[in-house]
Amino acid sequence: MKRFFVLLVALSLMSSRSLADSGPYKLLKSVTVGGDGRWDYITVDSDNRKLYIPRTSRTDVFDVDTLQKVGEIPDTNGVHGVAIDPASGHGFTSNRSDPSVTMFDLKTLAVIKKIPVTGKPDGIFFDPFTKHVFLESHSAPNETIINAADGAVLGTLDLGGEPEQGASDGKGHVYINLESTSEVVAVDPVAMKVTARYPLGDGEGPSGMGFDAANHRIFSFRGNQTAEVLDADSGKILATLPIGDEVDSGTFNPDTMEAFSSNGDGTLTVIHEKDPNTFEVEQNVETQRGARTCALDKKTGNILLVTAKFMAPTTQTTQTTQTSTGRHRPRMVPGSFTILVLGKG
Repeated sequence: MKRFFVLLVALSLMSSRSLADSGPYKLLKSVTVGGDGRWDYITVDSDNRKLYIPRTSRTDVFDVDTLQKVGEIPDTNGVHGVAIDPASGHGFTSNRSDPSVTMFDLKTLAVIKKIPVTGKPDGIFFDPFTKHVFLESHSAPNETIINAADGAVLGTLDLGGEPEQGASDGKGHVYINLESTSEVVAVDPVAMKVTARYPLGDGEGPSGMGFDAANHRIFSFRGNQTAEVLDADSGKILATLPIGDEVDSGTFNPDTMEAFSSNGDGTLTVIHEKDPNTFEVEQNVETQRGARTCALDKKTGNILLVTAKFMAPTTQTTQTTQTSTGRHRPRMVPGSFTILVLGKG
């Protein structure tokens, strides 16, 4: 039965990939910017026109429109992601190696302070309802909650699993993918407690997430090349759709009602929400191998991704590098780090 299911997913994925040439999205720009260091979650500050890219020991900052480097946030050792709070004008980086969070000014990029935390910081996101930053960790405590206004640590929360991407509806509800237990948890950000657990069933755990806050629809992107679309209120699975392989992050554009899964196999899967209960794969856009994380520019509707060229996987010791999560990835070709911009232009 499991083999039959995998075959069905593969056939559906092959069929959906035929949409790649006819879909609305295409590569608008590809700029090789170079620089050393691995990367993880990327973040677009649409208001201040900045793109934040974690690069192992620092966080590089680019102009979203020109893709020229405009600065960097130093000493963010083991950085995995960036969260921004437009109201306070503060940004936050998740630094695994210290472990810590670097709080900085969104306009000047000046470091305000470094906040010591515990665990293994990974993903990070901002909840506009509480005006708090949620820092995720693959070890306990799974969540550290920080006040975005002053950087004070307000508390911690164990989720019962290893969190990946999370999202807020802006109205007092937070949803987080748990990769290790293959489920989504609902969290009350005020009480700082888990209120519900939504199992996703057999298959690899979820990493990327897109969230339709208006209709309370969660797009949970999983490692077994599937996307589960859930009702955020009940946890009911409304649809299961094929996506590309090696997904690591996702996003949702409420203006176009489209969810995006960025896949390391070199595709961006676009899912169209036709109505709150009807979903279809609209397109699988060819990107570039390794482009596994993405971010939405809310102003233009463009999707930004990053990747690089990689050395041939001859021997593990010479041609791969172990990440902080224990995974082995091919070594980058020096100077090949690239920013991709996809859109309907």
